[in-house]
Amino acid sequence: MAGNRHHQRRFEKGTWELREGARSRIGELRARIRIAKDRALADADIEVRAAAPALADEAFAELQAAEDALSHGSHPGHRPNKHLAVANVHIDAAYGLMLRMAPLADVQALIPGLVALVREQLPVTDERRKRAEEIAREVCETPLTSDRRAALVGAVVTAQQALQREKLRALGFVRIVVIVSLGLAVMALAVALLGVWAPDVVPLCFRPEGIGVVCPTGMEPPSDVKDLDEAFGRAASKWDYPVVEMTGTVAASVAAALSLRHIRGTSAPYNVPVALALLKLPMGALTAVLGLVLMRGDFLPGLSALDSSGQIIAWALIFGYAQQVFTKFVDDQGLAVMNASCGPHARPYAGAGCEPQEAA
Repeated sequence: MAGNRHHQRRFEKGTWELREGARSRIGELRARIRIAKDRALADADIEVRAAAPALADEAFAELQAAEDALSHGSHPGHRPNKHLAVANVHIDAAYGLMLRMAPLADVQALIPGLVALVREQLPVTDERRKRAEEIAREVCETPLTSDRRAALVGAVVTAQQALQREKLRALGFVRIVVIVSLGLAVMALAVALLGVWAPDVVPLCFRPEGIGVVCPTGMEPPSDVKDLDEAFGRAASKWDYPVVEMTGTVAASVAAALSLRHIRGTSAPYNVPVALALLKLPMGALTAVLGLVLMRGDFLPGLSALDSSGQIIAWALIFGYAQQVFTKFVDDQGLAVMNASCGPHARPYAGAGCEPQEAA
């Protein structure tokens, strides 16, 4: 059993730091829940004392569920990204239960952080956010009451759920991008194989005046062949498509590397930037081929008679890099998803805290 567990840990994938951060939060919450339970049992309010054991037991059960989710030995799929999402759900539930059980004075001390979380995740127009901000102002003058605590905890729970939904949205976005990338990669591979198997079907060749037939990997001198398709078929090589696609992929990889300069990274376990970068590679291969096909079909007047293989490769580089035009919209959506998982609705809100009073 120990050897199997060691083997599983050896092949772990994911962000180890985030898993350890979740474990440390579990330990901290367990201690805080014990303290909150002891204080609640010593409270003068009978209802608080009666509810404390049940709330504490459920909170400890949530923390145990979080620990189980973080254990790779209990999950045959070894998917730590999902482990982290599930563990955070249980941790948030335990935190909410602790807030409902803790003495009002302790909860009042946590109000600035709780309201900050609510502001980050809920829009300004949300009634629960408005109520939480009102409570933050009211407790500057009067102590926190049970009703206010219930409203505040409800807003915090809603904010935690909103954050989890955004993280799941990020996971869904990464899955879609990866699936599309794989589909495009298969398509690019199929096009390359078709070019190797039948290079004369759609040759990537040109016939400038007085030079002959020029292809990506070679050329034929001027001949008496009048049929353009026949001339192209004779000059085409099985390496034309692979060379053009490889050139487009190289150009797309440069574009992918340059696009990362706008990304500051993310603490989320779902690697959105990597998925976006991978999407560009098969796109570059396909746009290089499609661009040359358009030029061969006189779609771009004046650029339909390239007179050397070097020019064809150069245009393949340009078209491969030009995939950036099409993937830019996906990049923008990816950035929006990353920002949303970190609190897209955060807005400064003046007057939500205790304002310093002037001396009388």
